[in-house]
Amino acid sequence: MATTSEIPARSSRARREPSPRGASAALDHLVIECVTPELDGGRYPVKRLVGDACEVGADVIKDGHDLLAARLRYCAPAGDWQTAPLAYDYDSDRWTGRFTLDRIGRWKFTVDAWTDRFGTWRAGLEKKIAAKQDVELELIEGALLVEATARQTRDADDRAALAAAAATLRDSAAPKAIRHELALSAALLGFVEANYVPDDLTTYRRELEIVVDRERAGFASWYEFFPRSTSRVAGRHGTFVDAAAFLPRIADLGFDVVYLPPIHPVGRTFRKGRNNSLTPEPADVGSPWAIGNENGGHTAIEPALGTIEDFDRFVARANELKLEVALDYALQCSPDHPWVKEHPDWFHIRPDGTIQYAENPPKKYQDIYPIHFWCADRENLWAACRDVLLHWIEHGVRTFRVDNPHTKPFAFWEWVIREVKQRHPDIIFFAEAFTRPKRMKALAKIGFTQSYTYYTWKNTSWELRELMEDLTGPAAGYMRGNLFANTPDILHEYLVHGGRPAFRTRLLLAGTLSPLYGIYSGYELAENVPVRAGSEEYLDSEKYQIRQRNFDAAGNINADIRRLNRIRGEQWALQQYRNLTFHRSENEHILFYRKAGRPAAGAERPAGAPVAQPCPNDGLDAADLLIAVNLDPRRPHDAIVHVPLEELGIPEQQPYVVEDLLTGARYTWQGSRNYVRLDPAIEPGHVLRVHR
Repeated sequence: MATTSEIPARSSRARREPSPRGASAALDHLVIECVTPELDGGRYPVKRLVGDACEVGADVIKDGHDLLAARLRYCAPAGDWQTAPLAYDYDSDRWTGRFTLDRIGRWKFTVDAWTDRFGTWRAGLEKKIAAKQDVELELIEGALLVEATARQTRDADDRAALAAAAATLRDSAAPKAIRHELALSAALLGFVEANYVPDDLTTYRRELEIVVDRERAGFASWYEFFPRSTSRVAGRHGTFVDAAAFLPRIADLGFDVVYLPPIHPVGRTFRKGRNNSLTPEPADVGSPWAIGNENGGHTAIEPALGTIEDFDRFVARANELKLEVALDYALQCSPDHPWVKEHPDWFHIRPDGTIQYAENPPKKYQDIYPIHFWCADRENLWAACRDVLLHWIEHGVRTFRVDNPHTKPFAFWEWVIREVKQRHPDIIFFAEAFTRPKRMKALAKIGFTQSYTYYTWKNTSWELRELMEDLTGPAAGYMRGNLFANTPDILHEYLVHGGRPAFRTRLLLAGTLSPLYGIYSGYELAENVPVRAGSEEYLDSEKYQIRQRNFDAAGNINADIRRLNRIRGEQWALQQYRNLTFHRSENEHILFYRKAGRPAAGAERPAGAPVAQPCPNDGLDAADLLIAVNLDPRRPHDAIVHVPLEELGIPEQQPYVVEDLLTGARYTWQGSRNYVRLDPAIEPGHVLRVHR
């Protein structure tokens, strides 16, 4: 006869998990649904960063009153399937659990559930014993369950212990108290749970995927510049040697990524002159997006920039300065590109036999031929486009800014991104997706790591709230918005008319609303002269000519950039994406928002905040930040802002200190309504660290 004290502890043994091979979709009396995270029914993977904890939830439903059991199964890239428990929450009627995403790549997970027959028997027995009912038959039923479990176990010691327990449950001559105690013991429960193989194991209808990216995919400050403009000799075409000497200044400003427009040979046919002129001068350098000439195509380097060895040395120098090089990936060709002669069928042939050039009426781009991705030789074309990426990866490029991806087939992008990331899971694809919102999000779903957004066109408080609430809502599960404050193509009228204060304001907003932001070279000099009134094109655009600058010229905002990037590097809250909430300001010209800090151990997380593991630089300041920005670059404004005291855990009557990380000033506030005044000529905003 086995008693509770005779059942050995199992602390050193792993539980025997039921095999999913017994799953059957026909068991419709056990339903698994509403599994999260899931995107479009599992058609696309969700995205996370390495170190995040993936929270899984599921509804498990069955007719009747039986107790249920559930678990999640997950598989790391090139790993074996593992399991983790799911816990049941009676109030929400939902099962939840988590696992840590400790490596980059494509993960899989699913949910299993089954009827907890022993738990159901045990719960019923406990109630009947408490009601002093006769449970002789129930004990025999329990013995049958324990015996069935014993037959299933491979472990001889477990099998013997279970058999002994079953014999005691059956032994009507044994004292009832001993049989009852054994039946309800934690020891017997542990043995059964470790060895029980369900007869109705049901698995969710599909395996779901998670693409886990490296940290730089979620937090980075970008700087775009043209290497050809970096020569210190006036009028001379810059080289990669010149560009390498340009890098320490960018590193000193605190940037993480340097993005280069196309570095390939520039086409000669219909080459554009200054300010997009159709009549270039002999010395005009043309648009680098008109790719290809007799010196090569997408895997070649413009000879005026140097050699592939020069480029390799440039990448190495960037890496020494802890800068990552991002390269433009523009799938289009000049009329002089080798592909035009070798594979004319890769392009759109018009009825008169000519190749169609790019147009965006009334604009014409005679120097560019779009590629026909659905041509008869599609497989070779797609492979060639993939091989361009692989070529530059071999030369140290880990990030690609993709030009106009919405004008190429989604099927191509889904294929090529998966092809590349299967070999190199650390690669980042940044979509220049200035397109309709649903199309932009579709590109993120099919694999793009980051995306440009409409940030440059959102300048009022309601526009910014609407934009960021969309980006940090459900879409944040698969899309990461990068807030570029300007680009070579976009000089917004806000900057044109707002002058230097407008540049400071937009910089502060970009760097605090999102962990991903960027600027294009010249922003630090507040360059804001359009080619003509009402145009977003720069006068003397660098797309068509060399632009050499004195970056220490009067009026620069280098100090603002350096300070902002330093603060971003110190504050955990500014490195997170989904911890943004907007709060009331009684003046629409002052935008007020919170970036939630890391919760203390055991504390409830803010709504929408990600579950993140401590990052490698765990010396980060984990405080909450309250940010107020004056959106009017011309006038001072004051406002009463409403501090979310309950979310901060601060009592209404308790004073608290807020420290402006921009100036070092400290203010003692009390209550939820507090006063701010912001003069854009002095400081465009406050970044207030909350001291409890």
